[in-house]
Amino acid sequence: MSFLGEEYNVADLPEGNGNFKSIPAAWYEAAITEAELKDSASGGQYIKLVWEIEGENYAGRKQFQNLNIRNASTKAEEIGRQQLGDVARAGGLAKVRDTDQLIGIHALIKVARKKDEEYGDEDGFKNEVKGVKARSGSAMPVASSVPKTTAGAATSSSKPPWAK
Repeated sequence: MSFLGEEYNVADLPEGNGNFKSIPAAWYEAAITEAELKDSASGGQYIKLVWEIEGENYAGRKQFQNLNIRNASTKAEEIGRQQLGDVARAGGLAKVRDTDQLIGIHALIKVARKKDEEYGDEDGFKNEVKGVKARSGSAMPVASSVPKTTAGAATSSSKPPWAK
């Protein structure tokens, strides 16, 4: 049990406005305000990101993204690591060792709407972050470790296994 430090009279507390409708699908300027490593129910791990929308439209709205970094499903892990790479590149990071490095990254996020009767808003939709990219001129260049041929193209061995 945790005491609140004071007693609150519920009649004096404001009511919520119930405005939890999903936002339109689009690219939005946003910043990561929270990043935390969590254990999944299946025994894996994921990074829970909280993005806060910036700019004129929907400023302050939060969007959530989970990045699977350890998962029994190889495909889920590959997708999660690709997403982590997109976030890190958008923030100009060459390496990520701690989730705190992700906090404060400003990027463009692609928000989609997904039909979800159980967890969606009153219209039955919820939002999902489907993409991340650097804001124009905001990310620092990241040194590439991909070997280049003399023509400047990546070698065939630089393709990840799932891209074959």
